[in-house]
Formats: sequence, structure tokens, C-alpha cells
Amino acid sequence: MLDNWVVVPTCLPLVRRRCHACASARFRASGKFRVNAHHKLIDAWLLVLCTACGDTAKLTLLERANVRSVRPELLDRLHDNDAGLTAELLRDPVVQRRNRVSLDWDGAWRLDTGGAGHLEREVADVAVRFAARIPVRPVRLIAEGFGLARAEVERLIAEGNLVSAVRLGGTLSGDFTFTLKR
Repeated sequence: MLDNWVVVPTCLPLVRRRCHACASARFRASGKFRVNAHHKLIDAWLLVLCTACGDTAKLTLLERANVRSVRPELLDRLHDNDAGLTAELLRDPVVQRRNRVSLDWDGAWRLDTGGAGHLEREVADVAVRFAARIPVRPVRLIAEGFGLARAEVERLIAEGNLVSAVRLGGTLSGDFTFTLKR
């Protein structure tokens, strides 16, 4: 029987970026956008706040874009400070690359295993699905899902009792499956 686990975001991740005021390295999304129009050109930013001093920084979303090239529903969502749009844009790799930032997912996700029925079985086949691109070590997920220590999970991998088509030693943010034999 295949168990389905889901890695679900619980809140918005922090943004890793250096603060110019206090040299802190973490910002939180304010959920607010700033839109500025220059005749036929438009700029848009996502405002983020330093977790240490509260200073505001801007993440560039649109820069000197022609107003007619921007979808009207996107403009409406920007003007309405849509929380869903904030989450979408924070996870967008293009926005992260343009602004030279990364996301800090510590404490911003949870593992939903669907109950404890998999704990007693001799052989457990598990499919792990990610609701968002959250980089997590598979060893950590497996340890948390089965209530084991990470060293125990490492030992099971070394003995061949925990197998997967993907490499379990690194960090993943995409779906994978594994089999645990006890």
C-alpha cells in the first residue's frame, strides 16, 4: 500500500537579503506592493521588512514595463495587495534571481503524513509530494515521518533498507518516492 505524504507551507518564508540599516540577513514579506506609473511605463515592487530593525526594502517585480504588456488582472492584484500573489511572487525563481535573494523556509512548512498507519508495517512505500518548491533534506522528512533519529535513517540507507530512485543525501524540492524495509 502506497502512503502519500505532503510537504505543505504553513506561512510565507523569510527572504535572505542583507539589510542596509542594521546588517541583518532576514526580511519578511509585508504583503504590500508599490506600483508607480510613468506615462506608458510602469514599475512594481514587493515591499519586505527587516526582521531586526523594520527597515523597508523593495523587491523588483516590473521595471519600466509598458502598461499595455501587463495583464489587467495582475495589475488589479497588485493594487489590491493580494496575499496569494505575494506567495506566488516570492516563490518565483525569476523574481529571486532578479533581486539576488533566496528564501529561508525554516519553520515555514510542515509534513502531513496522513496518520500513523505506516508506523507498524514491515515494508512502507511512501510517495512524498511538495505543495510548493520547499527545499528539504529527504533524510529529515523520513526521520520526522517515522519518528526516527536522522542517524538511524542514515544507517537504514547505508544498510540498503531505505531505497529510492532519487539521491536521499542531498536537498530536494520535488516529488519523490521511497521504500523502507524493517
